Order: sequence, then structure tokens, then C-alpha cells
Amino acid sequence: MPISNWPRAIALVDMNAFFASVEQLDFPQLREQPVAVTNGERGTCIITSSYEARAQGIRTGMRLREARKLCPGIVQRPARPRRYAQVSTKIMGALACITPDIEIFSVDEAFLDLTHMLPLQQRDPEWLAQMIQRQVWNASSLPCSVGLSGDKTTAKVAAKQKKPKGITVVVPWQSAAFLAPLPVTDLCGINRGIGGWLEQRGVTTCGQMRQLPISELARRFGNPGRRIWYMAQGLDPEPVITTVADPKSVGHGKVMPPGTTDRRVVLTYLGHMTVKVAARLRHYELEASLFFFGLRTDYGWLGTKVRTTPTNDSHIIYEACIEFLRDEWRGEGISQIQVTALNPAQMQIQPDLFAVEDNRKQLLNRTVDAINSKFGALSIAPGILVQRSDMPDVIAPAWKPIGIRQTIE
Repeated sequence: MPISNWPRAIALVDMNAFFASVEQLDFPQLREQPVAVTNGERGTCIITSSYEARAQGIRTGMRLREARKLCPGIVQRPARPRRYAQVSTKIMGALACITPDIEIFSVDEAFLDLTHMLPLQQRDPEWLAQMIQRQVWNASSLPCSVGLSGDKTTAKVAAKQKKPKGITVVVPWQSAAFLAPLPVTDLCGINRGIGGWLEQRGVTTCGQMRQLPISELARRFGNPGRRIWYMAQGLDPEPVITTVADPKSVGHGKVMPPGTTDRRVVLTYLGHMTVKVAARLRHYELEASLFFFGLRTDYGWLGTKVRTTPTNDSHIIYEACIEFLRDEWRGEGISQIQVTALNPAQMQIQPDLFAVEDNRKQLLNRTVDAINSKFGALSIAPGILVQRSDMPDVIAPAWKPIGIRQTIE
């Protein structure tokens, strides 16, 4: 049956083992080898792995030490986030040639709304999915899987069914039956908390969602709850979102060695994040007067919000970090830190003629930014970072190929 008979068509493009595939593409000697990508040379946790490694039981999140027991020949590769972002940008550009109605969901996933093309398509849906795969391959020489259905949720689940290089088509009127046996927690956005709440009401699979009145979900979760009810039945009403909203925050975080209690090390990590947040604010001519600082301990997060004068100066933000550490931290072991500027706004471009010191700081910051842009991040850095250990960058979860979200943390 030609896809022109569909009322709506949404495709989800999911790159296969993306980071590992880029490594195998760039380094031919790694092809057909079990590859594990970690965060830097010293990384101990696997970010992703090639399908050759997965065939031997290697999984994302596994410790490298454990992986080597399962697969002694596994090849560790340090992540190269800027390279992955470069390849992803090229892929997203190629997909935009198919349809302008594209939502870049992450660095390796994108939704395509093909509905406007349907009246012109007399071919079957599989042909359209194959065309999308060819477009990705021609742009990157990398494999992807494609899920095609009538809504975003079903398309996303479908794309996971056949990997690598798979195509799964679910005609819209069969979406409910396709999803019915799957756990509700397989759906994007349904975490353990929501999943546990649903389980208490007898809903563990998508097919059981019909038993629960939509009003009960709406009372507990509002509009997102209503959407969950429709998602489980292959009727996800959310459109492909082609615009990128202005960020409500600008932040950077880092995972630390588990159980870190050395105050100097904690300050070094916080200093690194404040420098990155400040530089990013300045790059987009933003400033903020409210900052969140967080420390993840074995007992949960320690966090607070601190007000400052409107700023994008790392020294001011770092001083607030020191106060936060003094007031909130009692020496607990720390495994992760976070520094976030909340509600950033456009900075005052016109300098105050009487604020000589502020103008001098702005000029100094612009000079430092220019040098770091030319010679590499942190070529010039505060003294607290001189003794820093290797803190490799990663791609931010909200990465997008343009604008302020084009972020490598």
C-alpha cells in the first residue's frame, strides 16, 4: 500500500553505535573490531561500544574493567566529541534536504515529519525509509536504523527494533497493537517514577493503558499525563518541533572520581565549570544574576541558588562557588558537580562610562576569549586550573547543531 494513504507520517532516524561507528570510520584498522568509547584516555565507564563488542556482552555504562573480562581484545577509544558533533551536523543537514520539518532530538537521533510529502508519494513506506538511509550514508558513510509510523512515539520505538541498518514500518492503524505488549517504561519520557505510579494502578504494558482513565493521569501529571495516555496507544499527538526554544539555563557539569573529598580537587572542578559557563555566556552576549551550584554525594544532591550582580565573569561566579562550598558542604564524598546560570538575558552592550573597573574586566575577558578561541580552550586559565587533572569534554545532552545549544561540555 502506498504511503500516500497514510494520514500522517513520522520517521525517526537513529544512528547505529554512533560514536563507535565514527571511530571505525576514521580508523579503518578498528573496523570489525570490538571497540569501547570512554570519556578520555582515563575513562573507566563505557559511553558506547561497537556491535562487535556488544555481541560479546559489552553494554553502555559497563566499567571497562568488567568489559575486559568478557572481551579481552576490546579496544578502548577516548571520545572525540567535536568530531562527533561535526559528523552529526553533516547528517542533520542532509536530512533537512529531505524535509524542512526536522526535529534534532539528540546528537544521533532526529524526527522527520514527512506528512506534507504524502500526496506526491505513490511508493510504499519501505522505499521512503530506504531513501532516508541512503541520504544518511551518502552524507556520512555511517549506518542508521529508521522507524516509520504515524506518530513520534511509535516511530521511536520502531527504530529500536532492528539494529544495525534496520527498517521497521508500522502503519498508523496498527500502532496500538504494535505497542500493546511493550512495557510502558520503554516509551520515551516514562521514567521509574511515572512507571512505578502506573504499576500501582495495574498498568505495566502499553496495552493496559486503556484501563486507566485519562482523567486520572491528567490530575496527577497535567498535560504530560494526557500525552502519556495517548502515547501508549500509538496516538502520540505531539508534533515534530522544528524550532529550538531559547534556553532557560546555561550550565556545565562533570563526573568526578567517586567519593572525592579533597576540597582542592572539588574547587578545581568547580573552577573549570565556572570558566566554561562564563565563556559560553559571553560568546552569546548573555549574563545572569542567578546561579545554581550542585554537588552529587552518595546521599543525593547538595545544591543551592545564589544571586549575584548580572555577570558573565568567571571570577564573580567562582567566588559564589566558594561561598556555596563553605556553607553547604560538610566533607561528604562527591561524584559529580554542576554549575548553571539560570534565566540568562542579553547583556548590556553599551558600557557604563563611569564603571572603569567593569569595562576593564570586559576587555580582559574578550582578550582571553579570543586567545582561547585561537589556541584552544583554557590556553589562558585561572590559577586554580593550572594543576587540573585531565577533564575531557563531552557532548551536552541538549546538543543542537546551531546556536547556544551547540555545546561541548
